[in-house]
Amino acid sequence: MLIQPAVSDGESRTVLLAGPRAFCAGVERAIAIVEAALARHGAPVYVRKQIVHNTGVVRDLEARGAVFVDEVHDVPAGAVVVFSAHGVSPMVRELAEDRGLEVVDATCPLVAKVHSETRRALRRGSTVVVIGRRGHDEADGIMGESTDRTVLVQDVTDVALLDVSGPVSYVTQTTLAVDEVAAVVAALQSRFPGIAPPPSEDICYATTNRQNAVRAVAAEAEVVLVVGSGNSHNSANLVRTASKLGRPAYLIDDASRIDPRWLDGITVVGVTAGASASPSLVADVVTFLRTLGAVSVHERTVATETMSFTMPTGARTAYSRENASVDGRQMLTTKAAVPNHPS
Repeated sequence: MLIQPAVSDGESRTVLLAGPRAFCAGVERAIAIVEAALARHGAPVYVRKQIVHNTGVVRDLEARGAVFVDEVHDVPAGAVVVFSAHGVSPMVRELAEDRGLEVVDATCPLVAKVHSETRRALRRGSTVVVIGRRGHDEADGIMGESTDRTVLVQDVTDVALLDVSGPVSYVTQTTLAVDEVAAVVAALQSRFPGIAPPPSEDICYATTNRQNAVRAVAAEAEVVLVVGSGNSHNSANLVRTASKLGRPAYLIDDASRIDPRWLDGITVVGVTAGASASPSLVADVVTFLRTLGAVSVHERTVATETMSFTMPTGARTAYSRENASVDGRQMLTTKAAVPNHPS
């Protein structure tokens, strides 16, 4: 039997909500694009890879008629396929065209920006160093801009092993932590004094904001719960960031994954969510914490996000026709009420 976490009689447990948390603009846009494709074409609509790295989002869209596949050759010829928010290589686009697929592109505009930077650097004759995570969908897509003139580095050890000549540029996977990238960039600049940086910051504003927010929460909390899936790099980085501050931190897909023993004797709990996790999952965590005793909920907001991205033309038309789905989305809604949250 699980030990019920102890909170002293008459004392409430404090829950600190990191702000910003949960969905970012690129994730909201990608999910809306799949919904619009379903509204326009009907089920099934095929999606290459997970539209975003969150199992709850994928399950919800599957229930609506989305079919997730690994590659475009898994999609029936002539069918509709959505490219995920993480972007794809030119080869994937060519394969989709060869199969006569109707492509709906949900690539996050900030990821598309990195692809554009990579292509410009390649046209200048540079070898492009991609700072990223091996096997991550986003890094794979960027690397695919050139199979022989891009090279991936994950850390300073990889930089030391680089064997390139001529002009060198670098770009960055958008979901990395600022501090881990800084060390790699410093190593690159030391090895290649003339290396060309991207014209503007590649790390996503939402990634940076969520990392700063979890630092603010971890400074006060005794334990931090991060809502996100195991394959979400930005969610895993939130756990890493809190842990670096000496706080026990746990990555959970949803409230059902919370082990009450983590909270034994804990009076201040930090809660956040990666950019691919639904706000409603955070609300569910707070609801679960209330089953363990009285809870007082407070925000720790470090930034207010106003970024939004335009939908592709066809998807925008279909989505406006299905306007009820904007306000009617439950699990996929932009905002989710936290029970008894102070105004």
